[in-house]
Amino acid sequence: MTTRKDAGKTPERPWKAAMKETKIRNMEEFAAVSGISRPTISKYFNDPASVRASTRERIERALETYDYRPNIFAMNQNRKLTKNVGVVVPYLADPFFAEIARNLENRCITAGYRPTLFSAHGEPALEVEILDTLRSMKPAGVLLAPLGRASDVGAVEKFCADVPTVLFDSSLPDLGLAFVGSDNPQFARLAVEYLCRTGEPPCFFEMKTPANPNANRRRQGYLAAMESLGHEPFVFKAEGSGWDFEDIGYREGLRALSENRFPTRTVLCSNDRLAIGFLVACYELGLRVGHALGCDIRVAGQDDHPFARFTCPPLTTVAQDYESVSRAAADILFRSIEDGPVDRQTLLFEGKLVMRDSA
Repeated sequence: MTTRKDAGKTPERPWKAAMKETKIRNMEEFAAVSGISRPTISKYFNDPASVRASTRERIERALETYDYRPNIFAMNQNRKLTKNVGVVVPYLADPFFAEIARNLENRCITAGYRPTLFSAHGEPALEVEILDTLRSMKPAGVLLAPLGRASDVGAVEKFCADVPTVLFDSSLPDLGLAFVGSDNPQFARLAVEYLCRTGEPPCFFEMKTPANPNANRRRQGYLAAMESLGHEPFVFKAEGSGWDFEDIGYREGLRALSENRFPTRTVLCSNDRLAIGFLVACYELGLRVGHALGCDIRVAGQDDHPFARFTCPPLTTVAQDYESVSRAAADILFRSIEDGPVDRQTLLFEGKLVMRDSA
């Protein structure tokens, strides 16, 4: 029965009323039901004019349909947050970190945040100073690649307790909202299996004092793979520390080759930057690098450094999944900022073998 009070009103469609009864709890759920990416939705709420008109109409129709309004303003007021996001890397001169930082910056901008990039230049004291600077900026969150074993763990722990932080590349036990990185033992296993399948088993060339714990995990992967394949491992520990990998690879590679320290004619370097220096040492000693007939030695690396395909010969390596690491790290941080704390997690991405002429 329609009363006079109800006359002239358009009755709500049953399906639309049912949708409104479905409670959307956070932006991630809204993105799932609306079919619009969460970074685009975040950008809309930060500045509706920043998205295309057609996208804006889709979002606004979905907001009406699902009766969803995120409480971003109240959340930011309670935390006294800005739209700033810090991106901290240990050494920006390293093209690996430059590439992943570029990727993270773009993701922050797309999601409506203002990224600020910092480099610790391999210095623990500077890393602590950067964290203090970021704290004063009241960032919405931080994407942090710590120095690793050189970090002041207490300072990082205190910072993570104050500011939503996702760690990437190098982990510190149980700190931050999450750790996102690479499955480093898998990198070495993949390289060892390939090198053993196609020639002599590899020796492992690493720094005596690695810059971060990823090198240790790669050595462990090498040792396990060699044992599983029934080969005797050989690890050469290059003298040197810090971030001058190419110089250490060149200088210590020259010494090891001159002293005939390698029992086989295949060398797997702990990372591509060491391998680049090692290739120069081979050149100076007149050694022909490669897998073709008449070559003297095979050389491989790990990371797929941006310059790896431009060495002479181009470097065989195991590639980091830059895209997946940066996307996962950014998504976890944005979700924690927009929807509240998330359960701590560790995500590790496997590497991919890239076969080139050096091995």
